[in-house]
Parts: sequence; C-alpha cells; structure tokens
Amino acid sequence: MLGITRWHVFKLMAAILCIAVLTWLGVAYLIPTPPSQITIATSPQGEHYHVLGTRYQGILAGTGIKVDLRETGGAKENLRLLNDQNSGIQIGFMQGGISNSRLASELMSLGRIDHQVFWLFSVGDTLTDLSQLKGKRIGLGAEGSGDRAVCEKILAVAGITYDNTTLVSVAPETVINNLDGGAIDAVFRNFSQESPVLDALLRDSRYNLMNFSEAEALTRIFPYLVRVVLPRGTIDLQRKLPTSDTALIATTNVLMVRKGVHPAVVDLLAMAVSQAHGAPGLFHKVGEFPTDTDPEYPMPQGARDFYKNGPSFLNWYLPFWMTNYAQRVIAVLVAVIAIVVPVFNYVPKLFLWFIHDRVRRLYRRLRIVDSALLSGPDASGIEALQTELETIVRAANIVPMRSSELFFELKSHIDHTRSNLASAEARSRIARVA
Repeated sequence: MLGITRWHVFKLMAAILCIAVLTWLGVAYLIPTPPSQITIATSPQGEHYHVLGTRYQGILAGTGIKVDLRETGGAKENLRLLNDQNSGIQIGFMQGGISNSRLASELMSLGRIDHQVFWLFSVGDTLTDLSQLKGKRIGLGAEGSGDRAVCEKILAVAGITYDNTTLVSVAPETVINNLDGGAIDAVFRNFSQESPVLDALLRDSRYNLMNFSEAEALTRIFPYLVRVVLPRGTIDLQRKLPTSDTALIATTNVLMVRKGVHPAVVDLLAMAVSQAHGAPGLFHKVGEFPTDTDPEYPMPQGARDFYKNGPSFLNWYLPFWMTNYAQRVIAVLVAVIAIVVPVFNYVPKLFLWFIHDRVRRLYRRLRIVDSALLSGPDASGIEALQTELETIVRAANIVPMRSSELFFELKSHIDHTRSNLASAEARSRIARVA
C-alpha cells in the first residue's frame, strides 16, 4: 500500500548496518579516548604556578581525569619540558616574553590567564628608584626560573648587576625570615596573589612596597611587561593599605599545551581556566581573563569557542565521560552518513547496470540464434541451435529481478525464437520425409 518492497527494507537495513559498523570502528580507532590522567608542569611548591595547579586539581576533581602536578623550577623549565616529546609533559604554565610560536612551533596557548606581578619589598627606607638597590642584598627567584630572568633584566636596565649588587635565591617561605634576620635588604620576585607570605608583607608596616614610578618606561623597554596599579586601601580599607595607589609591573601568565593533546582535555582545561580566572581580581575586572586570543601562540578552536560561548549543550547536561563519548559518536556518525548515503544511492544504479549488461549479452546470443535460423540450417544445425537456446533460457532464469519488465521482455523474445526454431525443425522433418 505504501509502495515499500522487500528491496526497500533490505536497502534500509543494509545502510543502517553499515553506518553502525563504520561508526563503531571510527569511534574505536580513528578518534582515541581521552587519557585518564594528565600532568601539569607548575613551579616550586607554594609559588604561583603550583597554587594555580592545585586550584585546577580541585576544579577537575570528579571529571574522571586524574590531575598530577609536577613541581619544576618555573616557566623556563616548563618550556623545556613542553618542547621535549619524551618528558611526559603536555601541559604547563608559562609567562609572556619567554618564547613564541616561531621558537616553539609545537605549542599552543589556552589563553592568557592572569597577571604575574613582580613585587619589590624592602626593609628600612622606602625605595623610590631601582638604582637605590645598588650595593644591597636582593632576594630573587630560583636560578633558571622565568621569574628570576625577568627580574634580572629589569634590574640590569637600572644598572643593578652581579658586579655591584648581591643577588641571591630566596624561597617564598623564607622571605620574611631573611628580611627580618638581615640576610637580605629587599626581595624582588613574583608572589601568588593568594600567597600568605604576600599578605603578610602587605599588611606589616615594617616592609615597604616599592612604587614603580618608571613602570611605563619599563613596558616600552620590555613589550611583554604591563603596568598595573594596586589602588589605595585595596588590601585593608580601614587601615588604608596600601596608603596610596601603587604602580607595579607585571607580565601575563599563560597555560600552554602541546599540539597533540586530546581535544577533550582542551575542553576540560578551558573549563578549569574559566572557573579559576573568570572572577575579578586585584588587577583585573570580571571577564578580562581568560583571553580568547594570544599574541605569541596559536590557540585551539575549542578553547576559543568555550571562552566566547561557554559550555556546549552536551557539557551542560552530561558528565564529562559521557559528553566526550557522545561528541565522538556524533562526529563519526555525521562523517559516516555523509559517505554511506551517497554510496547507497549509487548502489541501485550499479545493480541495474549489471542487470542490463547481463541481459544485453543474452540478447546478443539470441540474435546469433535468430540469424542462424534465417540461413536455413540442416537437422544437425537445428539441434545445435536448440541446445544454445536452452542454455540462454537457463541463464535468463538466474538473472536478478525476474519479476521486472526487462525480464518479461527477454522471455518474450526467447519464446518467439523458440517458436521459430520449432517451425524450422518441422520443415526439416517434412523435407526429410519428402
């Protein structure tokens, strides 16, 4: 009644089976499952990158992916580990100005995530100029760290070098003891904004935070630096700490990944970055971080889309493991359908061409029989033609679609030839009797 035949049902079932098999193969082999564990290169414990890594661990807990933190010397070591394919590190924190896509072509950015502020505290007299540090003992970050490298460059342009000043490494947790004990006169390094050491330094009147009056000049000398301002009263409004607007210098931190990292991991990290850095902070307003562009590295499209549009429909309603599986199935299914549907549209045409070709060959053989009959064959010739005709009949009986008009037309011509052959045989018998 609906015009649906067994052939239509077979065609539909075959297409569904092909789509299911190809989708399963594609999901299983062409699009790998995300890893169950990732390792992030951070910094020494207690420093900013390690604090951020710990925050990401908390955000990603329960997603099904275990997050391990590898303590490193900081941004420079993280860059080396990311560039080393055998390091086991595909994710790490870095700061602007250390490298770029030309020098590290296998790395991508997940956006700028926050400011890395360089704080300069001293004891005794308040510093108003970097040159006042000449001849003093200054505590810096660890040797080989990105933090220390930036601080040394800033000091160098102000004439502060190893030749005229004592520059030593000081761990964050020992800064206050070193300042109180007189081991150092000042400390110049980046602290995490959540660091209890930084909070203690800002709240204690014994320690003086330097106002970088030449911060704008430093941003011209070092383009990867930015000038930020700590407004008066931000730390303690009642006590008016700091007592005045304080200009500081900073660079921006970035979360880096290798190009081979799984797209699902990129989505998870983009979610963690958004949650960790989307709120306002001391030096930025809500929505300023993370950025969906990076001046030094390319960014994955998935991260860009997440920052611009937020979580996808699946992310809102499904857990991570199910979201990832659904995305993989949908991606492969769309590709398979795009391939299979056109193929199945051509299969009937190919099948009909095969039938027509088979029938044409039978017609050629039938015409040969008809031509032989016109030449008036003798008894042995008629017998040979009968044998050939029966062979044609048997071949015609195994032609597919025997209920089609094409088949009935062929049968009609065979019957006509058989009738002519019977007449020729009768005439041959009469001739023999006569």
